[in-house]
Amino acid sequence: MPSPFRTDRTRRRLAGVIAILALSVVAACRTDPAARPRRVVIPPGSTFAAAAESLYRVRLVRSARLFALYARVGGHQRDLKAGTYVLRPGMSWGELVDALTKGRGLVRSITVPEGWSLGSIVPQLARVLPAPPESVEAAVRDTAIRRRLDVPTKTLEGYLFPETYTFAPGTSARQAVATMVQAFETRWDPAWDAQLAALTMSRHDIMTLASIVEKEAVVPEERPVISAVYHNRLRRGMRLQADPTVQYALGRHVSRVLYADLEVDSPYNTYRNAGLPPGPIASPGLPSIRAALFPADVPYLFFVAHPDGHHEFRTTFAEHSAAIQDMRRVRDSIARARGVPRAGQPAPAPAKPARTTKPAARTRQAR
Repeated sequence: MPSPFRTDRTRRRLAGVIAILALSVVAACRTDPAARPRRVVIPPGSTFAAAAESLYRVRLVRSARLFALYARVGGHQRDLKAGTYVLRPGMSWGELVDALTKGRGLVRSITVPEGWSLGSIVPQLARVLPAPPESVEAAVRDTAIRRRLDVPTKTLEGYLFPETYTFAPGTSARQAVATMVQAFETRWDPAWDAQLAALTMSRHDIMTLASIVEKEAVVPEERPVISAVYHNRLRRGMRLQADPTVQYALGRHVSRVLYADLEVDSPYNTYRNAGLPPGPIASPGLPSIRAALFPADVPYLFFVAHPDGHHEFRTTFAEHSAAIQDMRRVRDSIARARGVPRAGQPAPAPAKPARTTKPAARTRQAR
């Protein structure tokens, strides 16, 4: 039987540990309640110790070790719910544990990469919210938003700005789309309106051109040069002959645009129609928007893709034809080295007798 002295000493030690822990908890919980909410991702299978580290990194707790101990003492270490949370600084440790174990503060997250079209955004957004796909389809056709943005097309293609969004549970498709459009409006610099006047182009024109640049560019530094090629062709009345617009018209991705694809009957087919297509073909990022607004001062009218992704730019059709032949030799050499049989004839070729205009500013045969 333990002596009373020993029991008292154990109790005093335990009380001291509890007091120290309580003081540590109070100190660790002191965060700025006026600070902006923090986004925390708890992957599936995470432990409370890992979650505590995530909270510590965004300064929601001041000690990951003590917070994990607090959760373990409370018996919550197995109750963690994975997901993306938006939590406010200043929450007590009890509130944080409650949020992480009951899913309070869980949000839906979607990342829209630069160059995604509505064909990719709509199903992903429907899955994330979650919401019926038809409600998202209706949201991206919102008449009021299109009127406010002066968008003449039937959808908001190109105006759902590419970035990562977090939506609270219960967010409707219309609210989500409005948030994504607002992100575009926030990033449009009003000073750019003067450049629109200088180019005699509308904002919708620029967003359309920026979306083509976004789909064409592989090397970021080439964006202003690619933009210049299209600006130069527009000024000369040449067809853009941009492969990405043909892919958009087809409604599906193809690794190579073939001659048969060039005959698709669509206003987005810039091989058959002069000028810009009716609207954007994807959501461009800021670098592509800036490139469309401020093209490089170069005389190029053509470009062809190298297998490594960069482009060879040329001013005359003869130079362009020679560059295409050079790229074909490079591709054939790579194919032979890999033991890959040569594919069928992709488009555009250096010269097609039935076509009065020259080949597109770029060929996608490198891909």
